[in-house]
Amino acid sequence: MPLEKRYALLGVVLIAPAVLTLSAVIIYPLVSALYLSLFSIYTPTLQGSWVGLDNYAAVIGSRTFWSSLLVTLIWTCGTLILQVVLGVAMALLLNQNILFRSLARSLVLFPYFVSTVVAVLVWRWLFNDLYGILSHILISIGIIHMPVDWLGRMPNAMESVIVVGAWKFFPFVVIAVLARLQTIPEQLYEAATIDGAGVFGRFFDVTLPQLREVLAIVILLRTIWDFKEFDLIYLLTGGGPLNNTRTLPLIVYQQAFGLNQMGVAATYAVLMMLVMLVFMLFYLYRVRRQAA
Repeated sequence: MPLEKRYALLGVVLIAPAVLTLSAVIIYPLVSALYLSLFSIYTPTLQGSWVGLDNYAAVIGSRTFWSSLLVTLIWTCGTLILQVVLGVAMALLLNQNILFRSLARSLVLFPYFVSTVVAVLVWRWLFNDLYGILSHILISIGIIHMPVDWLGRMPNAMESVIVVGAWKFFPFVVIAVLARLQTIPEQLYEAATIDGAGVFGRFFDVTLPQLREVLAIVILLRTIWDFKEFDLIYLLTGGGPLNNTRTLPLIVYQQAFGLNQMGVAATYAVLMMLVMLVFMLFYLYRVRRQAA
C-alpha cells in the first residue's frame, strides 16, 4: 500500500472516535428530536401517530410559546446585563495591586464552580419570606416593614431569579475579561495619562476598546447558555408564580414528563434550537472575522 494511502487511512482511524462521539451526543439527538416533533407521541410508551407539521402550527399559534419566549428573553437579557457589569467591575478590581489579590481571584470563582443544587438551596433559604435572612436584614435597617415574598409573586420572582443567575455565572465574565486586561500594554495607559485622561477617560479610551472583542465573544456565549438554562430556574421557582418565570426549557420538560406529550416537547425543543442557531451563526461569524 502506498505511503500516502497509509497516512490517509491513519487519519481516518484517528478521527473516527471523535466522529462517533459527535454523532452519538449531537447528531443522533438532533435527528431524533426532529423526527419526534412530527408525531403525536405518548411519553411512557413512545407510541404515537404521524401528524406532520401540525405540532409546529399548534405551538407557533399558541400563546404559551410566545409568552414563554418573552420570559426567556427577559431572563436572558436581565441576567446577561448583570453578569457583564459585575464581571467587568470585578475584573478591573482584581487587576489592581490590592491586598490578598491571589486569594480574591480564587474566591471569585466559587459561585461558578459550586453545584447549582447547593447554590439554589442557599438562596431559597435567603429568600424565605418567614425566616429568610434577607428580609430580616431589610426590616432591621428600616427599608421594609414586613417580610417580602421574593419567589412567590411578581415581579419579585423574576428579579430574584435574575439576581441568582447573575451571581452564579458572572465569574465566567471575570475570567475572560481579567485575562484580556493582563495583556493590555501599560504604555497605552501611560500615554493616556500624559494626555490628561483621568480614571474614566482611561477606561473609555483605552480599556473598553481593548475589551471589545473579548466582550463580544463572552456576551454571545453567555446568551446561548443562559437562553437554554433549566436547572437553576426550575429549582428556584419551577416556572411560577402562575408560569411568570416559565422559560422555554421548562416547557419542554413539562410537556415531555408532566403532560407526557413527547412530540410537542420535541417541537418546542426544535424551535428553541432554531432561535439559538441565530446566536450560533452570529458567534461563528464573529470568530471567523476575528481570525481573519
